[in-house]
Amino acid sequence: MSAYIARRLGTTVLVAVGISIAVFMIIRLIPGDPARVMLGIHADASRIATLRTRLGLDQPIPVQYGMWIAGAIRGDLGQSVLTGQPVSEAIVQRLPVSFSLAGGALLIALLIALPAGIFAAVRRQSWGASSITVLSQIGVAIPDFWLGIMLILVFGEWLRLLPPSGYVSPGDGLLLWLRHLALPTLSIGLISGAILTRFVRSSMLEVLGEEYVKVARSKGVREVRVITRHTLRNALIPILTVTGMQLAYLLSGVVVIEVVFALPGLGRLAFDAVARRDYPMLQGAVLVIAISFALINLAVDILYAYIDPRIKY
Repeated sequence: MSAYIARRLGTTVLVAVGISIAVFMIIRLIPGDPARVMLGIHADASRIATLRTRLGLDQPIPVQYGMWIAGAIRGDLGQSVLTGQPVSEAIVQRLPVSFSLAGGALLIALLIALPAGIFAAVRRQSWGASSITVLSQIGVAIPDFWLGIMLILVFGEWLRLLPPSGYVSPGDGLLLWLRHLALPTLSIGLISGAILTRFVRSSMLEVLGEEYVKVARSKGVREVRVITRHTLRNALIPILTVTGMQLAYLLSGVVVIEVVFALPGLGRLAFDAVARRDYPMLQGAVLVIAISFALINLAVDILYAYIDPRIKY
């Protein structure tokens, strides 16, 4: 196991280096002079030259990358061109919002997907299984931002049970924090739950047809033990893969939900940086998002080896 984890860690480090190069180069492939784009077409030449020197844009590309990656290793991702705030500080402030949103949505998705998917696979001929299949297909087809708007209208405007937008930290009150997160986490958690339900059902159906499951049942093993020990554990690998992908998406790809609910998360930070042409902020946010993807994949791979020891060989 330790050798497998060491190899995966080494691969993740190489992936992180490749990600940093890709992020650095893509930002610089944007047409035009980045300094002029940031300051606007009416900026005078002296201000543009000052900004180019400040950002290191007057240096060769390899030197620029070396300066940037050296700072990133120290936790220094530069400063916002517009506000002067350190990029690392802005990202650290936004991460708790994104983590809260992603974690809550994934929890809702798993609470829906695991029991619903298992039931739909075990009782696949029942009307309940058919209903779950239909509802999951509808859930996959519904855009998360539309569902979010509907939840705002129903629970935020008509019933006035939950705040329609905004965010407060847990330090301001745990119940208030949960109330502000309820609608955005539901809007994406329900959609993710529908997606995961389909994968849980298909993975369980595939394993339920295996010979060792039939043998276990023929020996009189209790159905609960057949499902939990012999079926679910062997069906977990594809489920973990999709769950990891959903977590990565929830952590970084819910920009629209953060905009709809006015949440100051990492996705919203990247969105605002694009709109304001704040390239240092955008570069830092995209790097953190991409590294998060790599770390989530690493965690999923390690869980693979724990679930199925054959993988470590």
